Amino acid sequence: MESRNIILTKDIIQKKIERIAYEIYELNSDGTDIILAGIWDRGVIIAHKIAAILQQISPLKIQIIELRLNKQQPGEVTVSEDIDFNDKVVVVVDDVANSGRTMLYALKPLLQFLPKKIQTAVLVDRRHKSFPLSVDFVGYSLATTLQDMVLVEMNGEEIISAYFE
Repeated sequence: MESRNIILTKDIIQKKIERIAYEIYELNSDGTDIILAGIWDRGVIIAHKIAAILQQISPLKIQIIELRLNKQQPGEVTVSEDIDFNDKVVVVVDDVANSGRTMLYALKPLLQFLPKKIQTAVLVDRRHKSFPLSVDFVGYSLATTLQDMVLVEMNGEEIISAYFE
């Protein structure tokens, strides 16, 4: 087994998700509702955790949807439900932004509409972007080599750690 370099522990991850939720609320406190669009599957889990905190700290009405795509060949994106994104605030959520490709392709279904805002949130943001994507809400920003893989370890709905190897 390759060596793991833990960058975020379970407790720190919880604090990072809380901070992301507060930042989302601060930037969207003028609205009444928000759509959290989690990228299957880890992004959906993180979106649910953000939503739980937002429900405690804000009056925002939160809707969670799932975006499914093949991360290696991200041609087609399916949305968990038909929804009108016009004039809505949408936050696309994932665990790690590596090249930016997955998140960029995940935006495809939203581009058929005119959302009020599209924002992005990730637990870990790598600074090696191959695609034009900047992340709005970042738990942890990390400069690694291109060979390093950043992974988020989960056990069901529980986020255990984030590490690179």
